[in-house]
Amino acid sequence: MVKITYSENRLVVQGQLLISELENLEKILKFIDKTVMSSLEINLAAVNRIDSAGVAFLDEILERGKAKGLSVQMVHAGPHIAATIAAFSSRNLPEADSTAPPSIFENIGGWLVEVGRNTKQLLYLISDSAWFAVTGLFHKKGVRKGEFIRQSIIIGMNSFPIVALISFLVGLILALQSAAQLRIFGAGIYVADLVAISMTREMGPLMTAIVFAGRSGSAIASEIATMVVTEETDALKSMALNPVRYVLVPKIYAITLTMPLLTVLSIILGILGALVIGMAYLDIGPLPFYNEVLTVLILKDLLTGLIKSVIFAWIIVLVGAYYGFRVRGGAQGVGSATTASVVASIFLVILADSLLGLLFYFGGGADM
Repeated sequence: MVKITYSENRLVVQGQLLISELENLEKILKFIDKTVMSSLEINLAAVNRIDSAGVAFLDEILERGKAKGLSVQMVHAGPHIAATIAAFSSRNLPEADSTAPPSIFENIGGWLVEVGRNTKQLLYLISDSAWFAVTGLFHKKGVRKGEFIRQSIIIGMNSFPIVALISFLVGLILALQSAAQLRIFGAGIYVADLVAISMTREMGPLMTAIVFAGRSGSAIASEIATMVVTEETDALKSMALNPVRYVLVPKIYAITLTMPLLTVLSIILGILGALVIGMAYLDIGPLPFYNEVLTVLILKDLLTGLIKSVIFAWIIVLVGAYYGFRVRGGAQGVGSATTASVVASIFLVILADSLLGLLFYFGGGADM
């Protein structure tokens, strides 16, 4: 039980300040709200027990007194009571940090530091991947047997249906959109030139890379991220196996081989899609269409597409591995890393395609 005694400027509390006594303690709050005194002393000498609810109650008295301009003091609390109040009182919490928010220069500096740190990690990954990829050609130790074949099937062969369908439709649409205009001038045969050059130089490697980024790049990022979250990469390190060599290098080999092959198939299927439009809409036979394609294409066109495909392949696998190895958190982190890798891969592929297009055009002459 708790007993409260009032006098002029003094309030004596006796008994137990526990949560079970809150109904009785509310009388003190009503007294504080109605009082017109300028000061109040609360004597806690007779309090023998107090819990966190009682401490919160005392804090409430102080807050209400402060709001009314009333000076409230708590005196004569025993050592045990004083220690409990000190442990649970919200008045002992540190004040909120009132420092000014960072300036724009601090934000820019922090961003540059983060960019520098991420760039350093990416360069480390690129150098490790290049080293182990080259040395792995001569030393097979530290790589699972048959992993290259398995990754080639997963990354390359399983991507063929979607790459084939998209490439065929892209070639068909390119031919359909251009045929309507070329037919007006009696130049329908040049649909073969337009589609063959565009598919070989740009659309073939680019569409293949975008499909790879969305399908294989996301799979690489999620697989490595899951291994990091489940500490499988740490287990590999404990067995003296480098995760880059054990996990990433077979994927680099596989995507480097399969992406140029799929790019060639993408080019062929895109041209076949244009042939369908040529036969159905422009009355062009397969042989004239084929001869026109052979006339306009040169070796440089095919080399341009193949070089782009290899560079795109390296971008996709390295970006996926980068986001996979730097993942933090659990399942949510894996999902975030996978999403970020796909977005970054597609952006970097398109950026690289633009730069390589300018390089091949101005570096190799406008006839490219």
